[in-house]
Amino acid sequence: MVLVLVEQAGGNAIDPSLQTLTLARSFGQPVHALLVGSATDLTQHGVAVAHVAQHVALGAYAPDAWAAMLNQLAVQLNASAVLAAGTDRGNEVMARFAARTGLPLAANCTSVSPGPPLTVTRLRWGGSLLEEARLNSERPLITVAPYVVPIEPSSMPADVEPFAPELTDENLLVRVVEHVAAPGGGVSLTEAKVVVSGGRGVGSKEGFAIIEELAGLLGAAVGCSRAVTSAGWRPHTDQVGQTGTKVAPDVYIACGISGATQHMAGLKGAKRILAINSDAQAPMMQNADYTVAGDLKEIVPAISAEIRKVK
Repeated sequence: MVLVLVEQAGGNAIDPSLQTLTLARSFGQPVHALLVGSATDLTQHGVAVAHVAQHVALGAYAPDAWAAMLNQLAVQLNASAVLAAGTDRGNEVMARFAARTGLPLAANCTSVSPGPPLTVTRLRWGGSLLEEARLNSERPLITVAPYVVPIEPSSMPADVEPFAPELTDENLLVRVVEHVAAPGGGVSLTEAKVVVSGGRGVGSKEGFAIIEELAGLLGAAVGCSRAVTSAGWRPHTDQVGQTGTKVAPDVYIACGISGATQHMAGLKGAKRILAINSDAQAPMMQNADYTVAGDLKEIVPAISAEIRKVK
């Protein structure tokens, strides 16, 4: 059987975890899921058994504790492979799992071919390169690149079983003690259906006023490129890209963003891209579904004005 760590938000499994469950079924083996703290409905995602970890110390996220209980359950079930979504949390837990067991970890995978040996295809260099690798391991560890595997429902009446992990004080040395809301509130990048992002072409911190105005009219989240955060115009929490947040909106509006590989790695899940740039040959313009060549300081306010007319 294959074991999958399923992350939750608001009482529901997050999309990257559901994508991981889809890929896990390609092993052709029963799929078991580990959930922490509470159960969620996985009957539409091919899960045979959902194991709900319950422990007095699991009220807060603790990466070593998660890695320890994932390892304990994998050993208990004799799992042939262990998978997690390639989120910040999933990658952190699996890296600690690999370190404590000495098992090989393949991160950011897009597909698997069961072996032996197991063969995986994974993203490298910010998504500009696909690497094929073989994992010679009795229990390969895999994280799945978010938003590259479509969620494919598969009905199965999943059993729910409690799981009581054995945790030590050392497992709880690193843990989350407080959540601080991002400044400004509003729609989060990871959940937004529309994202309006600005790059170096916006020109200044004050220049983002027109980006924020358009985002407000569209009910969208505001994003930016790494050049913007490096200049101190926007906080790092707004950065979209390989070293920022990975997004999957219905529409991504890129304003004055050149489209470096690292930035494109963060929006692979976007369904449609609209690029506004004065350089018609910029990489972002070449990769967009729709483009507008010109001065964003004229184009963005014009779009906002037209939206106001409609409203």
